[in-house]
Amino acid sequence: MTPAVEIRNIAQFEGQDVLIQGWLYNLRESGKILFPLFRDGTGILQGVVVKSAVAPEVFESVRNLTQESSLRVWGKVRGEKRAPGGYELDVTKVEILQIVPTTRPYPITPKEHGVEFLMDHRHLWLRSTRQRAILGVRHEIIRACRDFFDDREFTLVDTPILTPSACEGTTTLFEVNYFDEKAYLTQSGQLYNEAAAMAVGKTYCFGPTFRAEKSKTRRHLTEFWMVEPEVAFARLDDIMTLAEELVAFVVARVLERRREELKTLERNVSKLEVCVPPFPRLAYDDAVKMLKEKGSEIVWGSDFGGTDETLLSESFDRPVLVHGYPSDIKAFYMQPDPARPEVALSADMLAPEGYGEIIGGGERAADEQLLLRRIEEQKLPREAFEWYLDLRRYGSVPHAGFGMGIERVVAWICGLDHVRETIPFPRMLYRLTP
Repeated sequence: MTPAVEIRNIAQFEGQDVLIQGWLYNLRESGKILFPLFRDGTGILQGVVVKSAVAPEVFESVRNLTQESSLRVWGKVRGEKRAPGGYELDVTKVEILQIVPTTRPYPITPKEHGVEFLMDHRHLWLRSTRQRAILGVRHEIIRACRDFFDDREFTLVDTPILTPSACEGTTTLFEVNYFDEKAYLTQSGQLYNEAAAMAVGKTYCFGPTFRAEKSKTRRHLTEFWMVEPEVAFARLDDIMTLAEELVAFVVARVLERRREELKTLERNVSKLEVCVPPFPRLAYDDAVKMLKEKGSEIVWGSDFGGTDETLLSESFDRPVLVHGYPSDIKAFYMQPDPARPEVALSADMLAPEGYGEIIGGGERAADEQLLLRRIEEQKLPREAFEWYLDLRRYGSVPHAGFGMGIERVVAWICGLDHVRETIPFPRMLYRLTP
């Protein structure tokens, strides 16, 4: 039996007869020789079909193939430095599974297409070399995150997607009907993560989160994925160190295993190779001064906008941790600095090259009365947080954590202009399909 092999492993079968199962990527004809390009989801392999060396029906079958037609193809693997990947397949036999009709050809051709057209055909655009490279990097980033926390003996705890209340205010929540009451799509698994940390010490959750922000910037999606660790007995410095270790680990893993994908994306890997700890740390106060020197009109007490984040990152060749944000612009659960209550023990990590915030977190308020006061100040319904207050009534300890947005990390590592390419089927302000 001829073995069915994946194109990514084709080098192992040089000189052998193999079976490839996939799709026609492109077809070039030169006299009595056909040069079809086959793809199978793992790579691209050039075939060679010589008219005098195959049955007439084989030659004609290949000659009449249309873009994205599906097939099985048999042949012998041969080394060829000039071919994509360094190997060719001398085709001997084909089986057509489905041929794309010429009356309705594959809509994405080698010509230029507009963004809206490509987004409308996202289900097909994913087949392109560029998009498959991005999917490969995304996969590696997610696997690296899991390996990082699993190897450090964190316990994965799945937090709910449907929640009865907000964790960061109600203005950016998606409300849904939950039988005879209201529920919301989660903004973060953090509050439930804190409960898990009190049970297992070190925990993380990893899943989809939702923000109903009416934003059209290149950094925003309404549905995105976050990995969120939470650690009992941790302080702000502990969690900043954990954040930089995680990011450095993820970048190193991608550089180790996904060089080909980064090459496809024409990513300048030298900008990633410098991403090693320690990362610079910058107090919010100093960040505001730096921004003013760069011409920003920011005032102390304001959050950073996208332009501010870009200006700050210009001064560093690797991610920078900005800490000590004003308490008034942070969520109710953030621990104020005991020596300076107007400042929260919080930190954001800004990616270099203008990719903005990729991590946000800090130390959580551990005192019940402080938390109650913050809930009242922000006019949040106390009854919705009684279970959360229980965590401060029964064995409260200092603890800290953060959330890292996968799509922004993918955008930065891949060097993408917009987060819409970082997730297979993006959900944005004006896009819910396909």
